Amino acid sequence: MSALETVPRAVGGAPSDIAVRIDGLAAAVEAGRGRIDAELIDTAQLVVDRATERMLLSSEHTIAALAGATGSGKSSLFNSLTDLDIAGVGVRRPTTSWALACAWGPGGAEEILSWMGIPPRHQVSRMSMLDQSSDDTKLEGLILLDLPDHDSTEMAHHLEMERLVQYADLLIWVLDPQKYADAAVHERYIRPMASHAEVTVVVLNQLDRIPYEQRETALNDVRRIITEGGLDNVTVLGVSATRGDGVDDLKRVLSQRINDKKSASSRLGADVADAARLLAEASGTAKVPGIAPADREALDKALVDCAGVPIVVQAIRRSTQRRARMKTGWPVVRWLARLRKDPLKDLNLERDLSVASLARSTIPEATPIQKANAEVAVRDLAEKASVGVGKPWATAIRSASASQAADITEALDEAIIGTDLDVARPALWWYLVNVLQWIFFRALIGGLGWLAALGVSDLFSLGMPSAPEVGGLGLPALLAIGGAVLGIAFSFLSRLAARSSGSRKAKRADAALRAAISEVAQREVIVPIQAELDRYDACRKGLAAALR
Repeated sequence: MSALETVPRAVGGAPSDIAVRIDGLAAAVEAGRGRIDAELIDTAQLVVDRATERMLLSSEHTIAALAGATGSGKSSLFNSLTDLDIAGVGVRRPTTSWALACAWGPGGAEEILSWMGIPPRHQVSRMSMLDQSSDDTKLEGLILLDLPDHDSTEMAHHLEMERLVQYADLLIWVLDPQKYADAAVHERYIRPMASHAEVTVVVLNQLDRIPYEQRETALNDVRRIITEGGLDNVTVLGVSATRGDGVDDLKRVLSQRINDKKSASSRLGADVADAARLLAEASGTAKVPGIAPADREALDKALVDCAGVPIVVQAIRRSTQRRARMKTGWPVVRWLARLRKDPLKDLNLERDLSVASLARSTIPEATPIQKANAEVAVRDLAEKASVGVGKPWATAIRSASASQAADITEALDEAIIGTDLDVARPALWWYLVNVLQWIFFRALIGGLGWLAALGVSDLFSLGMPSAPEVGGLGLPALLAIGGAVLGIAFSFLSRLAARSSGSRKAKRADAALRAAISEVAQREVIVPIQAELDRYDACRKGLAAALR
């Protein structure tokens, strides 16, 4: 379930800004899984899970965590803020072993404390009725954590401190006069939290140990170190937990953060932004050009050449033209043509002239150059479509295209053979012209036979009746001349028609075969590449939402 579906809504039912950002990071994680480095994805997923869970918990509470080194006076400050002696101090508790939590009303803190994994024996409630603080220092709604010391020699304490820092809405780093410049805390904790300046407070404790005239200098030095660490505009306070100096100032800061109710969303927003920035560095966020029409055309052309479409089309044109001539030509010419070798016999075509037989007989196996050209066209399309993406996505897009390019020749052959081009079916006009040609031929033979009979009759005085005349020309001669002239004329016209018919059928076949090739390109190349581009775009848009 997405953050937008689970996180509380803002006024009017619209998703809050932090909900949109969490949901954006979740979308980027989902899209980038299996493409971007698994460690980055898992880290971002933890941020999404923790942020979603925090937003579902009480919004009336602000979680503040006191963090610091051994001897910084965290526990004393914890007791001073709570007005209760519940954190062991000094010889009784030289290091904070486990986190302690104090919750000021209202109710509902138990669920948050359970979510953080704070056991009940380490929890205490601070009832508002016991609080005698002024209005600007009341801490109702605060959950204050006293974390284990970050420099503890116990690994378990160290891990507990790092774990709970992730849950805090507000981080209060407690420094002491002797160790406030300690590189360990700055390099390991404060500097990496540079993007969390809005939810960070730095407290220089044990201020009573610094001569009065040197206190401001010490505080300015702390501010300088913090600023150099990348945290600008961080609140820096000086306090003395044992004497109470500055404690009310810290309470006022806490009270204001509680009343603003922005610490949780600010902390979560900073966490989301950090995770999103790391993903963006690996993924890239540029808007990619996608698959351009010109690149798609270049791919189709290369695949058409690889599949031998021009060879098939030429065979269809020649076959159609010759079959038309053999069906519609003057019979005498047909007989003479049969004496010549049929140029298509070498193709061993089946009688049905199917595309399968044409393909098997006319298309030679794709040459290495044709295959290489097809693979280059696939790679070029992938490269151009993915300009601007990060390395993980470029690799994924290349892999998606390369896995298909290796098998595309077989797919092209199947597409050619499986395309119905209606090659074998003769045109209707062939039958009509064939009938007329035989009529004309029979007229020629009949006229010549009649003339021959009349000649034999005259030679031997057989008394055969003379033939009737039409327009002064004997009917036998008229039949012979008319049959020959019309037959030859129709033969010439049918040859022209056959050429046109062959060209039309070849053109239709070319269009059908190119459509089949284009479908192969779409299925085997475009769809896999576009799927990766769509995932990248979903990741890019998710990161944009997370970083807004």
